[in-house]
Amino acid sequence: MDDETPTPLWGSITDVPGIRVGHATRTGDGWLTGVTAVIPPPGTVGAVDVRGGGPGTHETDALDPTTLVPTVDAVTLTGGSAFGLASAGGVQQWCLEQGLGFAAGPPSDPSSVLVPIVPAAAVFDLGRGGDLSARPDFALGHEAAGAAGTSTPRGVVGAGTGALAARGTLKGGIGTASITLPGGVVVGALVVLNALGSPLDATTGGLLGTAFVPPGLTRPGLPDPAENARYLGDLAAATAPSAANTTLAVVATNTVLDPARARRTATAAHDGLARSLAPAHTLLDGDTVFALATGEIEVDFTTTVGVQAAAADAVMLAVMDAVLAANGVDRTASGGVAVPSYRERFPSLR
Repeated sequence: MDDETPTPLWGSITDVPGIRVGHATRTGDGWLTGVTAVIPPPGTVGAVDVRGGGPGTHETDALDPTTLVPTVDAVTLTGGSAFGLASAGGVQQWCLEQGLGFAAGPPSDPSSVLVPIVPAAAVFDLGRGGDLSARPDFALGHEAAGAAGTSTPRGVVGAGTGALAARGTLKGGIGTASITLPGGVVVGALVVLNALGSPLDATTGGLLGTAFVPPGLTRPGLPDPAENARYLGDLAAATAPSAANTTLAVVATNTVLDPARARRTATAAHDGLARSLAPAHTLLDGDTVFALATGEIEVDFTTTVGVQAAAADAVMLAVMDAVLAANGVDRTASGGVAVPSYRERFPSLR
């Protein structure tokens, strides 16, 4: 299997000032899973929009614009399906150790009791390393948060370690991208690609999102038609769709957004999944997008609309980046999966 990770083409979510990302990865001995923690600066407004029919989430109700607390301290993305949501507790504990959280103490000393707000969402990767009991937990979440920094490893890391795509015929993983707008506004995205749908154009084998890449940014090429014909044969022979899917995304911007506009940004960002995956938002996916607004730059109404449009572009680019960054895996020796990467199926693109 290929162990090379290509240079990123479209930036990173950490291009948004103050955003940090940490991964904890477990492979070998039946493991093929992990956790990714996105840590924003204090005071960041958070929102979420769940579009998939099979979501696995934690604390997403707290992000409703009508609830008490508008801010979040971290977002946890995890493997392990619903079991993996336990990792959010580890991220929460790490936040508490940093003095982060909603002040819930008595009026005389509100900060004496801190409750970190850490929403989470999971992808299904159970048993892909061979051991059904090898799944993220509290300790792995704490490790991911502790690893947070401004570099963003991509591909088979963190919550993308056991991810697949296109009915299990392509390796998925972590992808990231950013869009810069006038006035210093930055919109970034991080994606965990584990989709039932395919990120490929069946006619050409090229990435579906290529046609929507904004002007001036790199557009991936098309593979050799013979390679695509071979891949389509494998896809046709793939087993029936299972419920082991879900694509997750975190979108971040350095603008001021209230909770309602942050929610609308998360909603708009789902368009990036629809442009880069076919199909998306199925009953067998738990597609979920979080939005974070760090509040650095005040923006007018027109720019707010531009941020929402850029959120869709950033998610689309991050999906394509996940496809390009992922390496193939072979865990058949431990009873797990063997799945090639996009680059291995289409070597002409190298």
